[in-house]
Amino acid sequence: MTHAEPLPDAPLLSTRAVDVVRDGRYLLSGISLDVEAGQHWALLGANGAGKSTLLALLGAVSHPTHGEVHVLGRQLGRVDIRALRTHLGHVNPRHPLRSPLSVRDVVLTGLTNSIEPEPRRRPTPDQTAHAEHLLDLMGMAERTKDTWPTLSQGERGRVLIARALMPRPRLLLLDEPATGLDLTARELLLGSLDLLRRRHPQLATVLVTHHLEELPETTTHALLLRDGRTVASGPVHEVLTTELVSECFGHPISITRHEGRWTARAARRAPADL
Repeated sequence: MTHAEPLPDAPLLSTRAVDVVRDGRYLLSGISLDVEAGQHWALLGANGAGKSTLLALLGAVSHPTHGEVHVLGRQLGRVDIRALRTHLGHVNPRHPLRSPLSVRDVVLTGLTNSIEPEPRRRPTPDQTAHAEHLLDLMGMAERTKDTWPTLSQGERGRVLIARALMPRPRLLLLDEPATGLDLTARELLLGSLDLLRRRHPQLATVLVTHHLEELPETTTHALLLRDGRTVASGPVHEVLTTELVSECFGHPISITRHEGRWTARAARRAPADL
């Protein structure tokens, strides 16, 4: 394995003609993508399109069957990826914590990327202050002493984003962060993401969803997946169009954007089609 320090001038993420094959089935086929600092990508597609499979590659959790994946300039398979993971923040809404940790302690586990605090390890005053700063940024400053089981799903999502930011990563990966949220919780979460992106202009993010309404207005780029293949990829205003989204989901879908946010509405079927 080679040295794992990031290359400063390389894209944060890069894939080249990537395939992922499982039991003879292509989960991804020919995927190429570059994510630069300050860009905010949406990975969109129907269930089973390959979004989570691609996110696992980008987060150095799995390896491609064919093609190349470069994380912070280093190629997967030729580098000790553990060192690179300190530069990646991964937000999984299905965080498996079961114990009643305080909100502050949950965030501090982001330093060790562990579910529970590591025995005999105590955070420094600077680390604790950083955790509290991130909770304030996520709108959770009043809940730092509350315990994990008392939080709503939306509150947990914002805490997990703060946790992922503890190591000061260059890249944040979000796997369907609005899953299971009601309208208010979703809007609070998206507002926190917009604020985070504005305050940290060099941070890049990749957000997986199949609902356009779950995209923050600061989204800059999008990749549309269908059956493991790219339908379109590029600046968001070129990709999130009625024509391309309809092709991606295999159904006529009307796309509108108002005050920076997107709405998708499926075309009505004619009576004869019902």
